[in-house]
Amino acid sequence: MGSEAIIVFLLAGIVLVAGANFLSNLISHKSDNPQKREPYESGMTTVGPTWVQFKVGYYLFAILFLIFDIEVAFLIPWAVVFKEVGAVAFIEILVFLVILGLGLVYAWKKGALKWE
Repeated sequence: MGSEAIIVFLLAGIVLVAGANFLSNLISHKSDNPQKREPYESGMTTVGPTWVQFKVGYYLFAILFLIFDIEVAFLIPWAVVFKEVGAVAFIEILVFLVILGLGLVYAWKKGALKWE
């Protein structure tokens, strides 16, 4: 019973996604003009190179922020049930925070936290 349901849901998902893509391609407005190939369709001609590279450090910093921000999403439910679960919850959160701390130390040693 379980494997058939998974296959049915998988097939239904594939059919729905493929159908939505086909239908949107079928009814969408198609326009092919030189302005569509410009980086920005503002009506102004571009000045200088249009491909600007950003430092990867900005993305690393953002990803690290998200990782440590999501950590709070795990700490809040833990804090709510801490008294009920007791020492087991404390040990589990210590392991979680040690792993997270090791990740922070690794990022620090690799220089991902330097803003240059």
